[in-house]
Amino acid sequence: MSDPSGENHPEEKHSTNEPELSRRVGARAARKLQAQRAEPHVKRTAWSGLTMIGLVGWSVVVPTLLGAALGVWLDRRYAMNHSWTLTLLFAGLVVGCLNAWHWIVKEDRETHKQQENHE
Repeated sequence: MSDPSGENHPEEKHSTNEPELSRRVGARAARKLQAQRAEPHVKRTAWSGLTMIGLVGWSVVVPTLLGAALGVWLDRRYAMNHSWTLTLLFAGLVVGCLNAWHWIVKEDRETHKQQENHE
């Protein structure tokens, strides 16, 4: 509203004569705008979640397959009583799981920092 001096007073958003319906519509519009502003963050979070699934999968699969391949090569070159393939497959799986755990913890920390910054 403006006063006779021509200055606007933004703090005067609601007058006491404003109808209840107008206040409700205004509150809903404000909530809708706030939700629309938050929506890109939700899309980014969903996309980063899918990316994280792929990252975790590959961080487990690659060391496991490399361990198995190295084990097959060692079994063909140096035959022994125990299987290098099974041993290194298991070792690769352990390394991959530790690697995935590291990435998940790192992403979880970053997600919590972003959520704290938005609040």
